[in-house]
Amino acid sequence: MVPILAQQKKTLQVRFQWQRWVEPWYLAYTVVGATTAGVAPILLPLAVSGTGSAIHIGLVMAAFNLGGLTAPLWGSLADRHRLHRWLLSGGLMVSATGLAVFPFTKTQAAWLGLALLQGIGATGAATVANLFVVEAHPQPEWDKRIGWLQTFYGGGQVGGLLLAGVLSQTNLQTGFLVASGLTLMGALLSWLTTETPFNHAVPRPALLHAGRHCDWMVGSPQHFYHHPSFDTLRQMGSRLRSPFALFLTVWFLSFAGSAAFFSLYPILMRQVYGVAPGLSSTGFALAAGLGLALYSPAGSWSDRFGPARVMQAGLSIRLLAFLSLWVIGVSRFGQGWLALTGFLFIVLAWSGLSVSGTALTAQLSPVGEGEGMGIFNAVTALAGVIGAALGGWVAEGWGYHGALVLAIGGVGLGLVLTIVRQPAHPKDQNPKSFDKN
Repeated sequence: MVPILAQQKKTLQVRFQWQRWVEPWYLAYTVVGATTAGVAPILLPLAVSGTGSAIHIGLVMAAFNLGGLTAPLWGSLADRHRLHRWLLSGGLMVSATGLAVFPFTKTQAAWLGLALLQGIGATGAATVANLFVVEAHPQPEWDKRIGWLQTFYGGGQVGGLLLAGVLSQTNLQTGFLVASGLTLMGALLSWLTTETPFNHAVPRPALLHAGRHCDWMVGSPQHFYHHPSFDTLRQMGSRLRSPFALFLTVWFLSFAGSAAFFSLYPILMRQVYGVAPGLSSTGFALAAGLGLALYSPAGSWSDRFGPARVMQAGLSIRLLAFLSLWVIGVSRFGQGWLALTGFLFIVLAWSGLSVSGTALTAQLSPVGEGEGMGIFNAVTALAGVIGAALGGWVAEGWGYHGALVLAIGGVGLGLVLTIVRQPAHPKDQNPKSFDKN
């Protein structure tokens, strides 16, 4: 009888162990994933396409992504003035305001301003999320807590994409108001469940966790925790030919190319393949959900074969998937379901790219892991801005097939660079090498 009771107690401990690492405010962070990485990337292009051109869509998404470059400002305010609670709740409120007003405007200037407002609000909220973990809990608990935090964000993204699929089939004004109301609920929840940590600002430790969610064109909110200083950027100027600079070039090209596609995603799928926004959003949600299951295997592959090899594999899969989408669009063979299948592989490749990108940043950075992660995130955000704007311009001039060509070119150039400048395996004598042996 005693062994049975002991076994039942052990089972209950395992079953409820996750509750130790999860806090109520994680639900507010789920809202950030749902609206920023789920609803907004679908509804914003659809709203603009009603009266605007592809150029307008690209510029609006670029403005939305531009908010990611404000992360250093919000992180500095949080550190200096202890504004963590205000930034989390206030950022969600700012984002909710941008969502609520957006569908009632018809001018390009208003679209750009409101999209930027949404991006800034989301970035402000995401920037301080990790601070609530590292400043309020001991270091041995960080991995578990941040892992669950990212799980909530990824789940929010999947839920947001499913919600966007439903909202896209209704009046878009109603859809934006629903998304805004959800974000306001997240703001209220965060205000009621958080308190600014009492710890004084300390030097930031490196948080080398891959963002466990699908592409967000700005980059993972996980990396907003880090931001580079001006001194670091000046130091990087003298290392333009370093292995780290080569890696950043590869990342910039491939991410900008992908951003050109993702910024136009619901409109491109409708115009080129005849896939309705509701179905394309649902397909995106399914792909993002499946992608979450690949992070653990991707980490194992990175340890076994080296992160550079995993990155090459991810870029190769993305390139083949983009090429397949282009062939399907030009030949008009199969169309909808084949296009969604090709898109599935584009999304699944992100798990390996995210894990390998984070690992290579830590491995190659000549300015420290935390500063390197800040540079990595800034490059990612900049690539998202440029890729979105360029994608809209190309789609307007040469059709939406042109955005696919741009994606193929960016990812292809990045892959070629990794082959020409062959990266070394971490087990080699010089693990800092990202060059020919």
